[in-house]
Amino acid sequence: MVFSSLEFLLYFLPVFIVVYGLTPRKYRNVTLLMGSLVFYGFGELKFIGLLVASLVVNYLLGLEVAPGRRETRRKNSRRKWLLIWAIMGNVAVLALFKGAPDTVGLPLGISFYTFRILSYLIDVYRGEISKETSLTKLGAYVTMFPHLLSGPITYYTEVKEQLDDRRVTAAGIQDGLKVFTMGLASKVLLADRIGLLWKQVQTTGFESISTPLAWLGAVAYSMEIYFDFYGYSLMARGLGRMLGFELPENFREPYLARGVRDFYRRWHMTLGRWFRKYVYIPLGGNRKGEMRTVLHLLVVWILTSVWHGTTPNFLVWGMLLLSFIIMEKWLDHFAFYHKMKILPRLYLWVVIPVSWMCFAIPEISQLKIYLGRMFGLTEGINVNSSDWLRALADYKWLFLMCMVSCTPVVRKLFRYGKEHLLGQIALGILFWICVVRLIAAGDNPFMYFRF
Repeated sequence: MVFSSLEFLLYFLPVFIVVYGLTPRKYRNVTLLMGSLVFYGFGELKFIGLLVASLVVNYLLGLEVAPGRRETRRKNSRRKWLLIWAIMGNVAVLALFKGAPDTVGLPLGISFYTFRILSYLIDVYRGEISKETSLTKLGAYVTMFPHLLSGPITYYTEVKEQLDDRRVTAAGIQDGLKVFTMGLASKVLLADRIGLLWKQVQTTGFESISTPLAWLGAVAYSMEIYFDFYGYSLMARGLGRMLGFELPENFREPYLARGVRDFYRRWHMTLGRWFRKYVYIPLGGNRKGEMRTVLHLLVVWILTSVWHGTTPNFLVWGMLLLSFIIMEKWLDHFAFYHKMKILPRLYLWVVIPVSWMCFAIPEISQLKIYLGRMFGLTEGINVNSSDWLRALADYKWLFLMCMVSCTPVVRKLFRYGKEHLLGQIALGILFWICVVRLIAAGDNPFMYFRF
């Protein structure tokens, strides 16, 4: 069951909101935990035992790694080694499933709930937060269905107070539903529709497409993965508001970024800050000279690549992006680079579509063919030189809608219109347009469920 499914929209969500709203405040964490497990069970029943086991084991570990009032050297050493083994154990389970054959399958959300658990354990060990003695409360944080499957990766400190005391109001539900609707439209009306062009390119075969169509396909995939993941994050934030939580922002108009570094400060921001807090800064960050900074970035991007997948294309993707990030850091030393306004933004629209092809195409041999077609370096087979004109004719308005939606225009219209009657009517119509689309075309799982 996914957010953009009729089962969720018309059955699970209305029933859960009613039950959750009627639950006395002190028992809402129980309702949230049970409801989240039911939600997960509908999507991945065979792995629900793994989720529960991970929750219970790490709850017990959290009790043990917390610093005591009278900390002896022996106890501190024990806590340190216990944390190391806890990290290794959680990472080993994640790696086991990441590297398992396709027949085994990857448990939904395992990358995301593993990182939430690790952040909790590390923060408890450091003394940044107190250990959680309530299994129900910790379980509600780990399994909360709005962010369970694809983030955002929330720190326990961000929701702890809300788990203790939160209000569920009609105004909050209404406001959350508005945000949810914008996310649903991003997924159903933009991502799923523009993604059809990328599917057509795959069906045609990479050897048989023209160079312009190769670029259109790459841009289409760039739009698809953005509005798919951005749409999920908006829906998660909207659901969080309905339940009385404020979840962190995950995207900030990344395609308006000034270069690759800026892009990844705006893209999947909760993953970036996780690696910065728990890997990059503990290694030394940028405090130990330029060579060590590059080494630290290399470690972060290798881990980021492996987090997304274990096939070689993900490493190619990560190393390509790292090379541009290092180049941009070097260019920072020159005054002329800081004066450039347009060029870094334009070059981003060349680099990012190319990098997404490294992300999307798992077979290196096929990736070479596609990149060769993009740059005219690979001979085509039965190529129709006007194929891109037909694609552009079919998708030009969708491309335009996507481009406009990458800017602040839609966000500003939403903020202005959501409080006015006309805007609320428009959002209501938009919601039911999405439902009609789902009835006609069926639901399409989120792309990041594979990670």
